[in-house]
Amino acid sequence: QVQLVESGGGSVQAGGSLRLSCAASGRTPGTYYMTWFRQAPGKEREFVTSISGSGSIVYADSVKGRFTISRDNTKSTVYLQMNALKPEDTAIYYCATNREGRYSRSPREYDYWGQGTQVTVSS
Repeated sequence: QVQLVESGGGSVQAGGSLRLSCAASGRTPGTYYMTWFRQAPGKEREFVTSISGSGSIVYADSVKGRFTISRDNTKSTVYLQMNALKPEDTAIYYCATNREGRYSRSPREYDYWGQGTQVTVSS
């Protein structure tokens, strides 16, 4: 079993920055892909970014150049540095992984989810 706990959300003005953290416990090998999703009110959950154990990274086009994902395997923690935030980044942000530790952009492929952390960006 895997437990994921996000933290670091909050409210900022457009152009501001936030850093999210996702602490993992349980069976989370350092080789597993760890992924961030977000879900805005009335919208489907969408892929944000993912990182492999070796540091391979994929970003959604909407956040490329503004968001940076990283991980510290010694702490079993994944980070999401969000800069130049826009009102359209407002959402609940979730970290996730799956039993196989695979990469996917589809939330249906993920088995383990954190509780989410709210990010609100005002204009």
